Amino acid sequence: MTDHEIRPFASDAAVRRVGEGLLARTLPRKEWTHEAHLGSCLWLLRERRDINLPRELPAIIAGYNEAVGGQNTDTAGYHETITQAYICLVAVFLAEHDRGQPLVELVNAMLRSPLAHRDALLAHYRREHLFSVAARKYWVEPDLAPIPSQPASAAAVAALG
Repeated sequence: MTDHEIRPFASDAAVRRVGEGLLARTLPRKEWTHEAHLGSCLWLLRERRDINLPRELPAIIAGYNEAVGGQNTDTAGYHETITQAYICLVAVFLAEHDRGQPLVELVNAMLRSPLAHRDALLAHYRREHLFSVAARKYWVEPDLAPIPSQPASAAAVAALG
Protein backbone atom coordinates (compact mmCIF):
# COMPACT_ATOMS: atom_id res chain seq x y z
CA MET A 1 0.00 0.00 0.00
CA THR A 2 1.16 3.49 -0.73
CA ASP A 3 1.64 5.66 2.31
CA HIS A 4 0.84 9.34 2.09
CA GLU A 5 0.75 12.21 4.48
CA ILE A 6 -2.84 12.83 5.40
CA ARG A 7 -4.32 16.28 5.40
CA PRO A 8 -6.47 16.20 8.54
CA PHE A 9 -9.49 18.40 9.02
CA ALA A 10 -9.18 21.24 11.54
CA SER A 11 -12.73 21.22 12.91
CA ASP A 12 -16.23 19.79 12.67
CA ALA A 13 -17.15 22.87 10.67
CA ALA A 14 -14.41 22.13 8.12
CA VAL A 15 -15.77 18.63 7.55
CA ARG A 16 -19.33 19.91 7.23
CA ARG A 17 -18.23 22.68 4.85
CA VAL A 18 -16.79 20.08 2.46
CA GLY A 19 -19.90 17.90 2.66
CA GLU A 20 -22.26 20.82 2.27
CA GLY A 21 -20.15 22.17 -0.61
CA LEU A 22 -20.44 18.80 -2.35
CA LEU A 23 -24.21 18.79 -1.95
CA ALA A 24 -24.56 22.42 -3.06
CA ARG A 25 -21.98 21.89 -5.85
CA THR A 26 -20.05 24.90 -4.58
CA LEU A 27 -16.92 23.28 -3.15
CA PRO A 28 -13.92 24.53 -5.14
CA ARG A 29 -12.63 21.73 -7.36
CA LYS A 30 -9.11 21.90 -5.90
CA GLU A 31 -10.61 21.09 -2.48
CA TRP A 32 -12.24 17.86 -3.71
CA THR A 33 -9.33 15.77 -2.42
CA HIS A 34 -9.12 12.15 -1.33
CA GLU A 35 -9.61 13.31 2.26
CA ALA A 36 -12.62 15.39 1.19
CA HIS A 37 -14.19 12.37 -0.50
CA LEU A 38 -13.82 10.24 2.62
CA GLY A 39 -14.69 12.98 5.10
CA SER A 40 -17.83 13.96 3.25
CA CYS A 41 -18.89 10.30 3.01
CA LEU A 42 -18.54 9.86 6.77
CA TRP A 43 -20.36 13.13 7.43
CA LEU A 44 -23.20 12.12 5.12
CA LEU A 45 -23.53 8.71 6.77
CA ARG A 46 -23.43 10.15 10.29
CA GLU A 47 -25.38 13.39 9.97
CA ARG A 48 -27.42 13.22 6.77
CA ARG A 49 -29.34 10.02 7.23
CA ASP A 50 -32.05 11.50 5.03
CA ILE A 51 -29.79 10.75 2.05
CA ASN A 52 -29.62 7.14 0.88
CA LEU A 53 -25.96 7.13 -0.11
CA PRO A 54 -25.81 3.95 -2.20
CA ARG A 55 -28.69 5.24 -4.29
CA GLU A 56 -28.13 9.03 -4.24
CA LEU A 57 -24.37 9.60 -3.97
CA PRO A 58 -23.67 8.64 -7.60
CA ALA A 59 -25.82 11.51 -8.90
CA ILE A 60 -24.50 13.87 -6.21
CA ILE A 61 -20.87 13.27 -7.22
CA ALA A 62 -21.55 13.23 -10.96
CA GLY A 63 -23.51 16.48 -10.68
CA TYR A 64 -20.79 18.07 -8.59
CA ASN A 65 -18.14 17.02 -11.13
CA GLU A 66 -20.05 18.70 -13.95
CA ALA A 67 -20.78 21.82 -11.88
CA VAL A 68 -17.05 22.42 -11.33
CA GLY A 69 -16.14 21.88 -14.97
CA GLY A 70 -15.36 18.17 -14.89
CA GLN A 71 -16.77 15.40 -17.01
CA ASN A 72 -18.10 11.94 -16.25
CA THR A 73 -16.70 9.73 -18.98
CA ASP A 74 -15.29 6.25 -19.50
CA THR A 75 -11.94 7.49 -18.16
CA ALA A 76 -12.68 10.41 -15.82
CA GLY A 77 -15.11 11.64 -13.23
CA TYR A 78 -17.59 9.53 -11.34
CA HIS A 79 -16.56 5.92 -10.56
CA GLU A 80 -19.36 3.60 -9.41
CA THR A 81 -17.30 0.76 -7.95
CA ILE A 82 -14.97 3.00 -5.97
CA THR A 83 -17.91 5.01 -4.63
CA GLN A 84 -19.96 2.01 -3.56
CA ALA A 85 -16.94 0.21 -2.05
CA TYR A 86 -16.02 3.26 0.02
CA ILE A 87 -19.62 3.79 1.16
CA CYS A 88 -19.48 0.26 2.56
CA LEU A 89 -16.02 0.66 4.11
CA VAL A 90 -16.81 4.03 5.67
CA ALA A 91 -20.14 2.72 7.00
CA VAL A 92 -18.35 -0.20 8.65
CA PHE A 93 -15.70 2.16 10.10
CA LEU A 94 -18.43 4.43 11.43
CA ALA A 95 -20.37 1.54 12.99
CA GLU A 96 -17.21 0.27 14.69
CA HIS A 97 -15.72 3.60 15.87
CA ASP A 98 -18.50 6.13 16.45
CA ARG A 99 -18.81 6.74 20.17
CA GLY A 100 -20.38 10.17 19.92
CA GLN A 101 -17.03 11.94 19.69
CA PRO A 102 -16.72 15.18 17.72
CA LEU A 103 -17.02 14.67 13.97
CA VAL A 104 -13.49 15.93 13.31
CA GLU A 105 -11.99 13.36 15.69
CA LEU A 106 -13.83 10.53 13.99
CA VAL A 107 -12.99 11.70 10.46
CA ASN A 108 -9.32 12.23 11.30
CA ALA A 109 -9.14 8.78 12.93
CA MET A 110 -10.52 7.33 9.71
CA LEU A 111 -7.97 9.28 7.67
CA ARG A 112 -5.18 7.80 9.80
CA SER A 113 -6.52 4.27 9.29
CA PRO A 114 -5.62 1.83 6.48
CA LEU A 115 -9.02 2.61 4.96
CA ALA A 116 -7.71 5.99 3.84
CA HIS A 117 -4.64 4.71 1.99
CA ARG A 118 -4.98 5.90 -1.57
CA ASP A 119 -4.65 2.38 -2.92
CA ALA A 120 -6.61 0.59 -0.19
CA LEU A 121 -9.05 -0.89 -2.69
CA LEU A 122 -6.17 -2.65 -4.47
CA ALA A 123 -6.22 -5.20 -1.66
CA HIS A 124 -9.61 -6.19 -3.07
CA TYR A 125 -9.25 -5.51 -6.80
CA ARG A 126 -6.59 -5.95 -9.41
CA ARG A 127 -5.76 -2.47 -10.72
CA GLU A 128 -6.95 -3.24 -14.25
CA HIS A 129 -10.24 -4.60 -12.88
CA LEU A 130 -10.90 -1.62 -10.60
CA PHE A 131 -10.01 0.94 -13.24
CA SER A 132 -11.89 -0.71 -16.08
CA VAL A 133 -14.67 1.12 -17.90
CA ALA A 134 -17.13 -1.45 -16.54
CA ALA A 135 -16.08 -0.70 -12.93
CA ARG A 136 -16.37 3.02 -13.55
CA LYS A 137 -19.92 2.67 -14.88
CA TYR A 138 -21.27 -0.20 -12.76
CA TRP A 139 -20.60 -2.04 -9.52
CA VAL A 140 -18.12 -4.86 -10.10
CA GLU A 141 -17.36 -7.50 -7.51
CA PRO A 142 -13.86 -7.59 -6.02
CA ASP A 143 -11.59 -10.05 -7.81
CA LEU A 144 -8.94 -10.46 -5.07
CA ALA A 145 -10.67 -10.33 -1.69
CA PRO A 146 -14.14 -9.37 -0.49
CA ILE A 147 -14.76 -5.90 0.82
CA PRO A 148 -14.97 -6.34 4.64
CA SER A 149 -18.59 -6.92 5.56
CA GLN A 150 -19.48 -6.58 1.89
CA PRO A 151 -22.43 -8.97 2.10
CA ALA A 152 -23.73 -6.85 4.96
CA SER A 153 -22.95 -3.49 3.38
CA ALA A 154 -26.59 -2.62 2.86
CA ALA A 155 -27.32 -3.74 6.41
CA ALA A 156 -24.38 -1.69 7.74
CA VAL A 157 -25.66 1.42 6.01
CA ALA A 158 -29.25 0.69 7.12
CA ALA A 159 -28.12 0.19 10.72
CA LEU A 160 -26.83 3.75 10.77
CA GLY A 161 -30.22 5.24 10.23
